Amino acid sequence: SSSLKYQLIDMSNEEVLCVGLVERIGIEGSVLKQEKDGVEGKLIVEQPMKNHQDAIKLVLDAVVDPQYGGVKDIKEVEAVGHRVVHGGEKFAGSVLITDEVKAALEECIELAPLHNPANIMGIEACEAILPGVPMVGVFDTAFHQTMPKSSYLYGLPHELYTKYGVRRYGFHGTSHRYVSQRAAAMLGKNIEDCKIITCHLGNGASVAAIDGGKSVDTSMGFTPLEGLAMGTRCGNIDPAIVTFLMKEEGLSVDEVNDLLNKKSGVLGISGISSDFRDIEDAAFNKNDRRAKLALKIFEYKIRTTIGAYAAAMGGVDAIVFTAGVGENGPETREKCLEGLEFLGVEIDKEANNVRGKIREISKA
Repeated sequence: SSSLKYQLIDMSNEEVLCVGLVERIGIEGSVLKQEKDGVEGKLIVEQPMKNHQDAIKLVLDAVVDPQYGGVKDIKEVEAVGHRVVHGGEKFAGSVLITDEVKAALEECIELAPLHNPANIMGIEACEAILPGVPMVGVFDTAFHQTMPKSSYLYGLPHELYTKYGVRRYGFHGTSHRYVSQRAAAMLGKNIEDCKIITCHLGNGASVAAIDGGKSVDTSMGFTPLEGLAMGTRCGNIDPAIVTFLMKEEGLSVDEVNDLLNKKSGVLGISGISSDFRDIEDAAFNKNDRRAKLALKIFEYKIRTTIGAYAAAMGGVDAIVFTAGVGENGPETREKCLEGLEFLGVEIDKEANNVRGKIREISKA
């Protein structure tokens, strides 16, 4: 994951005091941008950030900025909520973070090698600066605990599930839960009566099938590596490719894991970047063939997954796009929906020409 989003909220009235985004962590051009409601402009900090610990330190400085911050002293912060990617089967809801919880998160590192270390860094950085302040973990895997066994079990010997917990867990649960509820509200329907497909498209990307407000299937699996081709992750591949590469390239377990998680996806296909803005620039402004191919593969995988989930639920009432690419990529949204007209999908090009705003983009 190359970004970090944060908000400072006054819970007495649920007012957002300031909101920010750190982008391109570990990539050239790292930047923090923060806004405060009622204040013109934004705080912009352009500074190299090699990891999420560097990013968190800048965030904690930003929230006390005299002009764009939300508090005068960081000691005014009374609690910190952390979105944690992998909680395995241990957590079906949010929990107060203790040493035991952190130990459980460390156990899950091998299941989420790109995320859990960053999440732990964030927790420990906040604990160091805010000693004694309660930290709460909100797990991306929790929402998908409603999936039936027919969705989450793999075609492997059953004892590998009972012994090691090898199963599909699913991720981006906080996002899929929230946007499906917002979509149902926009439709004026009770979520229990809706079949919704949510597409969380960013550097990490996943699709979820939500039937009656519950996750019944999702594209990410045992780890966030499964599913769509993403920023640096390969997504679904023939598992035999792993052993083939280890043999032919002489790769160790760690090296092949690094290849699939950090050097594949649209970065590997394009050879340019894991950032979709860089790839779109190369595809549209420089006519780069591999950049165009990377986008086509990304869009194709999303389209076929939407089709599969419509079949799994026996229909679909709404398709939702969210996250960095989903919210800000009109061309990507349109391409992902091309060919789905048989489901009743009709996009309104003018309505779809929007970035970062909640809007219905289908024809009336």
